[in-house]
Amino acid sequence: MSEPRLIPQIERYKEFLPVTEATPIVSLMEGTTPLLRASNLEKHLKEEHSLEATVYLKYDGTNPTGSFKDRGMTMAISKAVEAGSQGVICASTGNTSASAAAYAARAGLKCFVVIPDGNIAMGKLAQAVMHGARVIAIEGNFDEALKMVVRASEEAGLTLVNSLNPFRIDGQKTAAWEIIDDLGEAPDYHFIPVGNAGNITAYWAGFNVFKDNGRSNKLPQMMGYQAAGSAPIVEGKVIENPETIATAIRIGNPASWKKAEEARDASGGTIDKVTDDEILEQYKFLASHEGVFCEPASAASVAGLVKAASEGKVKNGSVITCTLTGHGLKDPERAITFAQEPVKVKAEFEAVLREVQS
Repeated sequence: MSEPRLIPQIERYKEFLPVTEATPIVSLMEGTTPLLRASNLEKHLKEEHSLEATVYLKYDGTNPTGSFKDRGMTMAISKAVEAGSQGVICASTGNTSASAAAYAARAGLKCFVVIPDGNIAMGKLAQAVMHGARVIAIEGNFDEALKMVVRASEEAGLTLVNSLNPFRIDGQKTAAWEIIDDLGEAPDYHFIPVGNAGNITAYWAGFNVFKDNGRSNKLPQMMGYQAAGSAPIVEGKVIENPETIATAIRIGNPASWKKAEEARDASGGTIDKVTDDEILEQYKFLASHEGVFCEPASAASVAGLVKAASEGKVKNGSVITCTLTGHGLKDPERAITFAQEPVKVKAEFEAVLREVQS
């Protein structure tokens, strides 16, 4: 019996990626994530902000390790194996560590992860540990961790797999290509969370590749949103002690800062900030009205859309896509704070029926 024909994203988009016949594809069948029509969000935008638009959610939380990081990691690890690397290293607020550990395990490589102690969601840390990574927690923030792993990669002969690795950005372009393939054209606006800023950089590059190759006729305005307590690009300065409940974007000095600004300016878009309250409001809305459970940082894109709509920055009749970067189970502690305690009744049908009819 032959194996089923499953297509890794590297193979699907091989002609647009830096791979050759000599590149061993290390894959967990990432990509091809849902592009979901957000009808209830559309209704909310119309009723509350008089915006009539078609809105889609690019739900990358359905990737193998639960976040968009898998798109770039399959490329980074594949190229690391091709280069004969013996191990990889990264700094992480969570999702990168989970993805790096999983793909390194798949490839038989050692994986080292440096995290800011106490500032990583347990769902993500659990993944890294279970995949066999050596996790090192420092008494500092992500930006300090990143400086350390850059130096460590050079001195210890390891491959750096943060988004400073250009292959990570190459792999993340595939999300933009999938959106165009699914819609038949690029959207008018693309809303996206901004943390280390690699994803907004990758999306913009991806949209441009398909336009240059005749796969779309236009480019979207890139609408990036940082958390208000962690908004260095918006504030125009490094944030020494970034604070936000959205741990995945709690970064005070983004590695792709300049490239994110280039994407913003070239697309005629914006990079703005949303508060934790605005993020949490859309985090709950998406789960309870669209059936989509994303991690808090993901909801920054939709919070940004709602804010932009309230400020009249989005044209009626537009097609809009919003990236949801990670699954809600990445940060179960946050969800539990909103959960209602179960109603306890006796094991009697009448007791259950009373609750159902109440």
